[in-house]
This record gives sequence, C-alpha cells and structure tokens, in this order.
Amino acid sequence: MEPRISVLTLGVDDLERSLKFYKDGLGLPTEGIVGQEFEHGAVAFFELQSGLKLAIWKRKDKAHDTSINQSLKSPTEFTIGHNVGSKEEVDLVMEQARKAGADITVPAHDTFWGGYSGYFQDPDGHLWEVVWNPAWEITE
Repeated sequence: MEPRISVLTLGVDDLERSLKFYKDGLGLPTEGIVGQEFEHGAVAFFELQSGLKLAIWKRKDKAHDTSINQSLKSPTEFTIGHNVGSKEEVDLVMEQARKAGADITVPAHDTFWGGYSGYFQDPDGHLWEVVWNPAWEITE
C-alpha cells in the first residue's frame, strides 16, 4: 500500500456545532457543509496542508455508511497531532482552541523528551495534541 492518506474523518454529533468550532474557532478553511441533498451525505471538509483534508460527518451517518453499529466514544482511541514551530506557538494555538470552546485536558508544558505540548478536546471529545518538537523542522 502506498502512503496516500488524503482525508481524516471525524464522527460528530452536531455537524453545525463542529463546523463552527473548526471554521470560526480554529480558523480552518472550508466551503461549509456539502452533500445535504443526500440522506446520509451531509459533510464538511477543511483544507489542511499538502492536499490533506479533515472531514466532519455525523456519527449516525458514518455508522450507516460503514454498516457498523454506533458505539460509545473513547477519546483515547485516536489523537490528532498538530505540530508547530515554537513553544510560543503551542501556547497561542492552545489559547485559540480554549476560546473556541475546546476542553483543555493537559495545559501546555515541557515534555520529558525535550519538547513542549498540550492536549485539548473538540466539542465531540476528539483529542488533539498541539506540540513543538525541537527535532522536527516545520516547512510550509
């Protein structure tokens, strides 16, 4: 398998609420909700880097599409890592997320491995790590 992951899809309970969080709160670019003309098709896509997209889709519609019963959620099953270029940028993104309504689960702090990071949860409980890794160069 060639590494060609192009979309990360998060199941959400309230599509409008999640759209507002990611678009207005975090500032991710999007054309808004599309596919509303289909029974289970309403989704919003956000442009990330290098062609990668983040999608939000109602959990019940995702369960329907995959033929899997919707189950209890666990935020520790999956995290999204957002790497930035400095400790100061970690603090800025964490504050932006807090103002957008995120739950800060771990405030930004120096890590045991020499970096700096913090965790927050979006309105549906998805866990994000905002991290500065001194060994990784951020290229735009």
